[in-house]
Amino acid sequence: MKPATDSVTDPAVLPWLLTEQRDDAVPDEEHHGAAEPTPKAGPDGEEAAPVPLRRNRDYRLLWGGAGLSLLAGRATAVAYPLAVLWATRSPGDAGLVGTALLLPQLVVQLPGGALVDRWDRRRILLVTGLGQAVVAGAVAALLLSGHVRLWALLAAAFVEGTLGVLFQLAERAAVPAVVPPEQIGAAMTGNEARTRGAAIAGQPLGSGLVTLGAAFPFVAAAVGQLAAVSCLFGVRGKLQQERTGTSGTALAAEVRAGLVWMWRQHFLRAVMAAVAVSNILFQGLNLAVMSGIQSAGGTEFQVGVVLSLSGAGGLVGALSGGWWTERLSMRALVIGGLAVWALLMVPVAVLRDPYALGAIFALSGYVGGVFNVAGGVHLVRIAPDSMRGRANSLAMLVGGGAMAAGPVAAGFALEGLGPTRTILGLSLAMAVTAIAALISPALRRGPFAAAG
Repeated sequence: MKPATDSVTDPAVLPWLLTEQRDDAVPDEEHHGAAEPTPKAGPDGEEAAPVPLRRNRDYRLLWGGAGLSLLAGRATAVAYPLAVLWATRSPGDAGLVGTALLLPQLVVQLPGGALVDRWDRRRILLVTGLGQAVVAGAVAALLLSGHVRLWALLAAAFVEGTLGVLFQLAERAAVPAVVPPEQIGAAMTGNEARTRGAAIAGQPLGSGLVTLGAAFPFVAAAVGQLAAVSCLFGVRGKLQQERTGTSGTALAAEVRAGLVWMWRQHFLRAVMAAVAVSNILFQGLNLAVMSGIQSAGGTEFQVGVVLSLSGAGGLVGALSGGWWTERLSMRALVIGGLAVWALLMVPVAVLRDPYALGAIFALSGYVGGVFNVAGGVHLVRIAPDSMRGRANSLAMLVGGGAMAAGPVAAGFALEGLGPTRTILGLSLAMAVTAIAALISPALRRGPFAAAG
């Protein structure tokens, strides 16, 4: 869970919320493969210590391959609208292609999660990685030809977004197959740090390459995706347990089973409601801060400084997330994080200096980085292997859908109230959300209370 303070929103904000209660979890299949690695016995019959992550070949290849793919995706997410604007001089067309790229986050998540639970995850990673390389290469060729067709770019953006959703869901669900249980925390810390680092580097990479030529970011993305696939080819074995009894099950029925599982998690539902509200509020805060800086005579560069510092704070939070997870309960993390966010929003209402605002946003991002690590740990430790794809997809859908409502509501509020009063209202709404979480019966009962 993190505030979406990047200029390119990341809808993957709730993966950690999907494992708060195991009472109604779908029973996992029997182990027929090596989906959950276990330490080998030593010469005296005792279990040998697990191989450190830095020497875990499969984890390093999965981590590196997914990181390259994520970096390429971040770069093209910025490059698509910029390339269209460069080619057509139409902001409306640029907005359309940006929407086409993000639309799969809403329409593909649920069936994508079911497919990740049904299909071979290693094969999904390889096929989607190659597919993204082909799409990026095709877009580069189209831009180099000088005959740009908006419909072709819209189709390419939608296909790339769809493949990216499937890749991300498969990679998140595959981590437990290459990491022993006692190293899950360290693995999730590394994954979250990688995600934050890609977000920080990908946006300037994409916009910088566009200045050399509209096709350059897509050429670089194609190369990056091919390098990612080469890493993933080296990962050994299957990345999930054997599936039994799913070949004749309709995809819609599997999606419905995931929804039923989610609905029965009372702790999870309460936290997801709070996080959905916080995502809306942070999207509104982003727009309000941009408006405030502009009204004070600031520049686009200053807005970029604020967002970049937020990403840097999230990276530091990710690196320290394991420390906090070992010392605080999930309920304390949820309530404390919401309260900290509410307090941090208050000075934002009156500050206009980009570096002071950046410091506050860095602290907010830090909290988000801690939360995402905690969530990743809980997901892979508790969620059934057969439900991990759908669990992640549902969380990402909730997070992405909530983000979409924030800018619209904030835009109307800014026109009527101005930046200062709008931000104070957002802070009040965040405080109310924290109080609601504090008194919530579901949160007081805890993540393992019996479902009704």
